[in-house]
This record gives sequence, C-alpha cells and structure tokens, in this order.
Amino acid sequence: MILFFIKILVAALIIAFSSWLAGQYPKLAGFILALPVASLLAIVFSYVEYNDPEKSVTFAKSILIGVPASYFFFLPFFFAKSLNMNFWLIYIVGLVLLVVAFFIHKYIVSFI
Repeated sequence: MILFFIKILVAALIIAFSSWLAGQYPKLAGFILALPVASLLAIVFSYVEYNDPEKSVTFAKSILIGVPASYFFFLPFFFAKSLNMNFWLIYIVGLVLLVVAFFIHKYIVSFI
C-alpha cells in the first residue's frame, strides 16, 4: 500500500512541477514532460511490484508503440493557426484522434 502512495506522489510531483514550469519556461517544461520519465518510473514500479521480467518487457514494448500513437493528440495543435481553430476545438479533435490512435495501438500490440 505504501508503494501505491509513493507512485502517486512521484507522478503528482512531476506533473505539478512541469505545469508550474510551463508558466515560466514553456519550452523547457515541454522538453521535461516529453522525456520518458513517466515510462521509466512506471516500468520500474511495475517490475518492483510484480517481479515479472516478461510482463515488464511487454509493458515497455507497448510504451514504445504507444508513444508515437500519442502524437496524434498533438496534430491539431500543430495545425491550429493555419486552420484558425480555437483551443477547445483543437483539444477535442486531439482527444478524438487519441481514441483513433488507441485502436491502432491495440491492433499493433496484438502482434507482440
């Protein structure tokens, strides 16, 4: 149970720090959040909790496939200015694309 709360605390601190930093240095905050810090932590926490190397490797492979799939969310932000879209429309379109990416990820992961 303690490990569960440690995981929550570490993840919350990373998110809170990145969110705070975005107000001061948005480019640096974006870089920090783009680092696979969450993946590094999640893989270690998963291995420590379940002590199953095979599941940890499968988990890492799924992350490797999931990272490029998650870029679908950011596509509308990249084209927002040229498409003259407001923030909420961009965000909603990004979420819809993320759902599409999930199904693509699910299909690809079925082969590993």
